[in-house]
Amino acid sequence: MLKILTIIIATVLLAWIKIPSAKQQPPADGTPLTIDGPYVLYKGDSILVQYIDSANGQLSLRSKHLEQSKKDQLQLEVQTDEAGKTFKVKLQPTLNIQKSSYNKPKKMLVVSDIEGEFSAFRKLLQGNAVIDANYQWIFGDGHLVLVGDFVDRGTMVTEVLWLIYSLESQAEAAGGKVHYILGNHEIMNMNGDHHYVHPRYIAHADSMHISYLKLFSQQAELGRWLATKNITERIGNVLFAHGGFSPYMNDAQIPLKAINDTARIYYSDTSSRFPSVYSELLFSDESPFWYRGYYYGKPRATQSQVDSTLNIYDCKYIVTGHTVIANEVVSAYKGRVIDIDVHHKEGHSEALLFDGAKSYRVNAKGEQMTITSMH
Repeated sequence: MLKILTIIIATVLLAWIKIPSAKQQPPADGTPLTIDGPYVLYKGDSILVQYIDSANGQLSLRSKHLEQSKKDQLQLEVQTDEAGKTFKVKLQPTLNIQKSSYNKPKKMLVVSDIEGEFSAFRKLLQGNAVIDANYQWIFGDGHLVLVGDFVDRGTMVTEVLWLIYSLESQAEAAGGKVHYILGNHEIMNMNGDHHYVHPRYIAHADSMHISYLKLFSQQAELGRWLATKNITERIGNVLFAHGGFSPYMNDAQIPLKAINDTARIYYSDTSSRFPSVYSELLFSDESPFWYRGYYYGKPRATQSQVDSTLNIYDCKYIVTGHTVIANEVVSAYKGRVIDIDVHHKEGHSEALLFDGAKSYRVNAKGEQMTITSMH
């Protein structure tokens, strides 16, 4: 069994560091507040909704309290990158743990590594007829697959998460589905490693007199929601994981459901106590959300390793994010591995589209292009 790597130890230590309190304005480190929210927090039988909002040209904290029994009456308003344009969100009545395997739909759009870049995400979804100009689902019974790292680095993380949350319910009502597969950055946010969080979010948590970790905990709606997500899924003949499947994962031959059920226990764990025989493997550099061996490092993955993964999980393709190797969606290993991580922030947004038996790379204009092989 592998040793827990240094990154896990560092993560655990960071989780115990409390963010000091500060007066509401300015935050302790001088980072300016900006419009943000909503944050939905639970305490006892009450719900607290908080926004950092603009009134009379001044930013201030706006709060609303209500009983949990009135949760269904709550309608949240979320800002967008378009001036004056917002979208509404109703809280889901229940949050259910997701399945690990699904039948393949006729159409499937796959995106990864948005990292808080709301504008790029919006344009990809609108350009490929997943949502309309009012942020409503128009993809019918298609599936939207999100392969991790939608948080950190960028400045519209909250808005990105609420858009995904909103689209889940809309897709289900239309016979479609949103799959949100977690990446290393979602896990880091949940277990207390905030090294890549934009300073504005630490400042905003500070202004609310809470730690940033609490916003991704079981005391927050977004934290509860993220905890229902998986780190890998199979949809039809396609296996999805943020990083990929290492030789060690192949050797372990853990069923997908067991991978997800075991990992989920430790999403928010800060104790470093991992009693499961698989847990060290799932939270090391060999894990499905950290592995980079398909694209660089030593030892590099081999064709036989890829074929072994496909055989174990009865799939034809593996789709990953996590590692940028080009400014476009590319394939490797005789077309069996597809990397969809691109530089969204730099204007190189692309996604992967499965349409029946065919697959394409698509841009924000909805243009369909051939997927280039890197080998």
